[in-house]
Formats: sequence, structure tokens, C-alpha cells
Amino acid sequence: MTDETTGAPDNTAVRCALWRAMHVRVDAAPHVLEDEVGLRLVAPDADWPRRPDMDPEATSAFRAAMVARARFVEDLVVQQAGRGVAQYVVLGAGLDTFAQRRPEIAARLRLFEIDQPRTQAFKRRRLVELGYGIPEWLHLVPVDFEAGESWWEHLTAAGFDPHRPAVIVSTGVSMYLSEEATAATLRRVAALAPGSTLAMTFLLPADLVDASDRPGLRASTDGAQASGTPFVSFYAPQDMLALAREAGLQDARHVAGGVLAARYFADRTDGLRPSSGEDFLLATV
Repeated sequence: MTDETTGAPDNTAVRCALWRAMHVRVDAAPHVLEDEVGLRLVAPDADWPRRPDMDPEATSAFRAAMVARARFVEDLVVQQAGRGVAQYVVLGAGLDTFAQRRPEIAARLRLFEIDQPRTQAFKRRRLVELGYGIPEWLHLVPVDFEAGESWWEHLTAAGFDPHRPAVIVSTGVSMYLSEEATAATLRRVAALAPGSTLAMTFLLPADLVDASDRPGLRASTDGAQASGTPFVSFYAPQDMLALAREAGLQDARHVAGGVLAARYFADRTDGLRPSSGEDFLLATV
């Protein structure tokens, strides 16, 4: 999404892009994810590292969570591409930079990024300005969700083949959607070609979040409410799994945030760890 008055990406998209860049700039190597492309897309003022929401200490757990989920998705896409899956769909792509950072993988795929029209117009303009361009395998698919447009219709119109396997990814989106809207997406994914994979994040209810992370969850929830994009859905893992299986995704499993922490941060000596509160649904058709 973008702000209509400034033409700039909304706060959430910018924050995620800047956190990924901040990880490279302030955290010790090895980095979980190396991504400063989003920073180039945003082109913020020089004092952006001094923004309160970029504070290296206060926001370290959120920064770590952002790079952990991006790395998990990237590893999944690379794995599936290695198995011959040739379509990758990002729902709510925002300032995703996989295509620019990993062209050696992305060029083997048909990559579809779905988001609001203003987001796609901004990103298209900035990719051209920065010299990345829009390669023929990258499809920026504008969908006006607020007007009730169907992402599925726009996706197929853009050349997506529902009869061939795909990776479908949705991160940082389900909390803004009703349960029925999420169930409709799950049903659509369940009808994809065999061999397709879904990775979707969801927020846990506060009582399932580590006590130390609850103030951060409250602050995020309050901030979303104040910005006019409230969080409306939280799921216990068993409830998300039930929703997926009711939609026809029988091979569905829960990947806890702690799994990502163990996979990507276990050997770090600087204490960097992702916050709890956001988990993955991983399902195979």
C-alpha cells in the first residue's frame, strides 16, 4: 500500500525495508539476509537510521523477525525452484526484493508480485530509475483490494498457469484480513496444481506470545489501529491448521517462530534473536 498524498510506500512497507537494511548495517556478520535494495527503493532522508523505529537496541527483535521470515521464504523458493517449480506468487508483495537480489534464481521463475495499484506504480517507477528495470519474467500485478477486485482474476490475466505448480507466499497480511477472506485464499491455493506450496504468516493471540514480547505486540496493534489498518485476526496454531484443512489443504503444518530462531540465530554471539508472535503456516497441495 502507499500513501496517496506523498506517493511513498506506507509505513509498514518502509519499516520492513529499512529493518532489512539496518540488519546489514548494525548487526554482526554473518547476516541472516543481505538486503539493501529496499533501502535504495525507499531512498529515505540521510537521518533514517536515527528514526525511533530504527533504534538498534529497542527494535532488534523486530528487525530479526523480519529478516528471519524473509530468509525462510527465500530458502523455500530456492528449494522449490531446484525441484522444478517455475511459478512464484507474492501476495501483498510491498517492497519485496527477491527478484533484484537473486536474479540467478528468479530468472528461472515466472514471478508475480501482487499489491495495491499505487504500490506497484511506485515500485515500477523506482526499479526503472535505479536501473533494475522490469525483466520479462517479473510481473507486477496491481489489484485494488479496497474496490473488491479479485487477486486471482488479475493473477491469471497476468499469465499465471493454474495447472502448473507454484509457490504462494503471504507474509504480514493475514492479520489485516477477516477469517473468511483468509479461508477463501486457502481454498484457492488448495485448488492449485499438485506440488504447489503455500507459506503464510499469522499473528498469535497475546496469551501465546512470550511475556517479554507482549508490549511490542500491543504497540504494533495500537499503531495499526491508529493508522487506519487495524489487525483483525489472530490465530492459535491449531486454529490456523484447522482453517487450512477445512479449505482442503490436508498437508498443512505449523512452523513456529522459535524454529526460525533456532535455524538462523543459534550460533550468534551478539544475542540477536527474533521476537515471538508471528508463526508460519506451511502447506503443500
